[in-house]
Amino acid sequence: MLRHFFGRAGKTPDVVTSQEVFVWAYGNGLSGKTPSSTTIGARIACLSSFYHFLMRMKMVQANPCDQLERPRARQSTPRGLSADDIRRLLAVVPDTNAGLRDRAIILTLVLTGRRRAEVLNLKAGDLSSEGDAAYYTYRGKGGKTGRRELPRPAYEATQRALTAFGKNLATMGGPTESLWPGNGSSGITSGTFYLRLRKYLQVAGLPLSGVHIFRHSAAKLRRDAGETVEEVSRFLDHSSLAVTSVYLRRLEGEGDRSWGKVAEAIGL
Repeated sequence: MLRHFFGRAGKTPDVVTSQEVFVWAYGNGLSGKTPSSTTIGARIACLSSFYHFLMRMKMVQANPCDQLERPRARQSTPRGLSADDIRRLLAVVPDTNAGLRDRAIILTLVLTGRRRAEVLNLKAGDLSSEGDAAYYTYRGKGGKTGRRELPRPAYEATQRALTAFGKNLATMGGPTESLWPGNGSSGITSGTFYLRLRKYLQVAGLPLSGVHIFRHSAAKLRRDAGETVEEVSRFLDHSSLAVTSVYLRRLEGEGDRSWGKVAEAIGL
């Protein structure tokens, strides 16, 4: 956003006016579409935060964003794929090496409810087994870490994908090697998976969406499986920081009793 603004304005931060910020914040972006109230608010917040930093560094005297009124963001309609939608999506993922990997990623996203980065950044060393259960360690939003059960269908799909690429957890190149084979030890990139997901959604006849749709779907499916709102909130690490800290401690290493219902609903 900063590159886009200053590249368009062609000015140094100390001579930017509020009028120029207004035109940029409310103008069409790189997509050519009229921005939503959420996008406008994000643009102003981004630029304002940068100016607050410059003021602390005594590089500018004022923040041109202070004179702008930020639009009230309209709450978006909750999204989420149904169990039938997930089945349709999985049905079009091919049984190629890359397809097996993509299927494992999708199942992990749906059954754990983790964010895109939390799943795609998983390393070989983040998985462990205790008896019949598998666990994964994740690094979440705000630097929080946790350890939870990895539902059996996701674990088995991950093992099948690794086998297809000639890998297994015991002999991978090290604990920092990506769990999702791609280009070298770095694994598949977020952008590549996003593009592949869009193709699958199109073939399945489902609305095009981003990877975050699976977090919404995970919440929807848990609720449909009979969990309370409080249980879903805890599952997603939502709520205030204080409450989330309590939930994280309660969930640390805790078995996951609900993934079976979700897996059954999507035909696994």
